[in-house]
Amino acid sequence: MTSNEHKKHRSLQKPTLGNFARNEWAIVGAPCINIKLLADTIINALSPTYKCAYADTSHNDEVTLPPGRIANGAVLEYTDQLNYQQFNYSGQLSPVKFRQQFAEADLVLVNGNHQQAKAQVVIIYENKKASLQKRVEQLTDVQLILLDDRVDEVFDFIKEAVPNWQNVSIYRLSDIENIIGFFEVKMHQAKPVLNGLILAGGKSIRMGFDKGAINIYGKEQRYYVADMLKPYCNEVFISCRADQQQEVDSLYPAIPDTFTGLGPLGAILSAFREKPDSALLVVACDLPLLDADAIQYLITNRNVSTIATAYESGFDGLPEPLITIWEPKSYPQLLAFLAQGYSCPRKVLINSDITLLKAPNPVALTNVNTPEDMEKIKRELHQKIASS
Repeated sequence: MTSNEHKKHRSLQKPTLGNFARNEWAIVGAPCINIKLLADTIINALSPTYKCAYADTSHNDEVTLPPGRIANGAVLEYTDQLNYQQFNYSGQLSPVKFRQQFAEADLVLVNGNHQQAKAQVVIIYENKKASLQKRVEQLTDVQLILLDDRVDEVFDFIKEAVPNWQNVSIYRLSDIENIIGFFEVKMHQAKPVLNGLILAGGKSIRMGFDKGAINIYGKEQRYYVADMLKPYCNEVFISCRADQQQEVDSLYPAIPDTFTGLGPLGAILSAFREKPDSALLVVACDLPLLDADAIQYLITNRNVSTIATAYESGFDGLPEPLITIWEPKSYPQLLAFLAQGYSCPRKVLINSDITLLKAPNPVALTNVNTPEDMEKIKRELHQKIASS
């Protein structure tokens, strides 16, 4: 038993997930075949832009015997079906495991006759009126009502169950254009807010002094980069070690590492721990040639459907992790890599679905690690100023 003054476990900021993902809708009120056909149509329209998923339950007229090795006691069976991958599980999936499976999905549609989701699409279908009435308690957030062509009015019990039903979009089930438009608007509105994170918590061993404190443009580099990101981000944070936090100017909010000893990966995870629903524009403090054009190009070409949008390194062609937009869906991916012993953000990018861009000006991504690097950069900047 714990007192009011003491909590056994530290409370964490939880991402706003439903049963499956952040954006999920249960389609309810029609025969299952109609729900499947509607889901097919929506997924077909949105899949070029978003990763879509579907959840359903087998019916009595379908084969329900365990397949293959599952029938003989295996807990998991994987089959490479050439054009898709198939996993069969023998046990029940907990809510946590469900969300792990759907972690990369941008949008999940659910057969509401069998599964629940945090938002609902209600179909007004006369022959399923009694069935829908039994599920009225599941209608917690109705966002779209669809009328079958043989129905002209919303059922009275729906009006009672959904107090704001008159403010809910209502279309004909056959009005595919508006239905797809509804989901396009919802997905656009669901685009994660972009925060900035300046990586300034390194020990700068090769440099011999704190790289974040380098002053080239009249202020410390960590603040110079933070100010550069402010026009593009909702909030900008300085990432630092816990012992550095008191050194950070109070005008710049800081996020100290809570995943310690992991370098940049720990900084990114610490930021997601605080803001799990926001995307992160992560920029290292040691990029003295970085300019607004490089930031703008990255943001303009941001792809929220992949876990990250990154630049291709001009040196080796691999993703550059220290100027990258990490989407919220990358958080569980980063943790999964860490659980398997990988602490390199670049390793995550190489082995994940990302958007990789060629930098318009690769020189802008040049980083400095030693005093010699710094002197070379200063000479180049001096020559550039002198020539202009």
